[in-house]
Amino acid sequence: MVRHLGSSLCDVTYVFDEPTIGLHPHDVQRMNQLLLRLRDKGNTVLVVEHEPEVISIADHVVDMGPGAGADGGTIVYEGAVAGLRRSGTATGRHLDRGQAVKPDPRRATGSLRVEHADLHNLRDVTVDFPLGTLTVVTGVAGSGKSSLVHGCLARRHAGVTVLDQAPIRGSRRSNPATYTGVLDPIRTAFAKANGVKAALFSANSEGACPECKGIGLIYTDLAFTAGVVSVCEACEGKRFTPEVLGYLLRGQNIGDVLGMSVLQAAEFFTEKAIRPMLRGLADVGLGYVRLGQPLNTLSGGERQRLKLAIELGKATEVLVLDEPTSGLHMADVDNLIALLDRLVDSGRSVIVIEHDLDVVARADWVIDMGPRAGHDGGLVVFEGPPATLTQAADSLTGQHLAEHMARRGVGVR
Repeated sequence: MVRHLGSSLCDVTYVFDEPTIGLHPHDVQRMNQLLLRLRDKGNTVLVVEHEPEVISIADHVVDMGPGAGADGGTIVYEGAVAGLRRSGTATGRHLDRGQAVKPDPRRATGSLRVEHADLHNLRDVTVDFPLGTLTVVTGVAGSGKSSLVHGCLARRHAGVTVLDQAPIRGSRRSNPATYTGVLDPIRTAFAKANGVKAALFSANSEGACPECKGIGLIYTDLAFTAGVVSVCEACEGKRFTPEVLGYLLRGQNIGDVLGMSVLQAAEFFTEKAIRPMLRGLADVGLGYVRLGQPLNTLSGGERQRLKLAIELGKATEVLVLDEPTSGLHMADVDNLIALLDRLVDSGRSVIVIEHDLDVVARADWVIDMGPRAGHDGGLVVFEGPPATLTQAADSLTGQHLAEHMARRGVGVR
């Protein structure tokens, strides 16, 4: 962005896909200034974004919906920001809404201590992470949050499970159904209903289409140019042989099921072995994802929530999430906060690295890193409940949280 600001070119169309991911509210304000400067040079700036602060500076808004996946794909509003607020769409309803600061934060049942941390820009940091609570580690980008949590806490204490946004290992055959293991009871249900072997309903085994080897796509290498990917003509992308596709479970074949979204599958399946994982996927906000959707099409935030769905069924004591709101709409952030609260209420400790002020407001305990980034960061500038964070003089997060609550008319309730 800075490079183009110094360019003499104008009448250029720039497209930014969620440029605020990983940015603290203080940095979002700087991002807004850069976007406006690009526009004022005579350019067209298109931004795909969920951040209310970015939406609020737009000259024109196109709101997609009304839902996600098969329930989306239409323009539900187009026009000025003022009209969006009156539109009644999910974005319009949540644009000026905010979470109130939690009045009665949970009390810690113990703590995990990190002493004399000096990794990267950390400056001899000693801090306690309370157990039995929802703890948010925040601070401007580059303040030392990841160094403290990933580099120190997770390495010094056993039993800490880190769920990040790193790519999921697997082949091009991998999908949410195979990764979560829910495909196994699905195959068993089809086998039982038709009196055949469960192996027939695996795209990696006997039932796979011989032309595409169960991938559903044909990859053609064109040597000196980019390869071409096309849908397999033999199975029409369904991945299985005609014989296997002829076996039905309540009127649907295995190809139809893998084409279902998580919410559609949750309505379809009655089998007890299948429903818990589908419920977990829906709880983490992945209800729109198709069971057979290739994993390499999922965003970083979706991959992290997929990992979280698997952990819901385990007895994990301490969970660390790295910016779980990435890519989430404001309505989905509310659902995520409710899920994090349920995890803590079930006896777990949840530590979240996050910039979203609604998540910070609903925390039991906040650890704010700073005061700035790089060599100007690496210190804990605040430890305590979010209700007192707004009074911390050296905390940029506290200043922005106070402004956030004032704009949305919320406080402690």
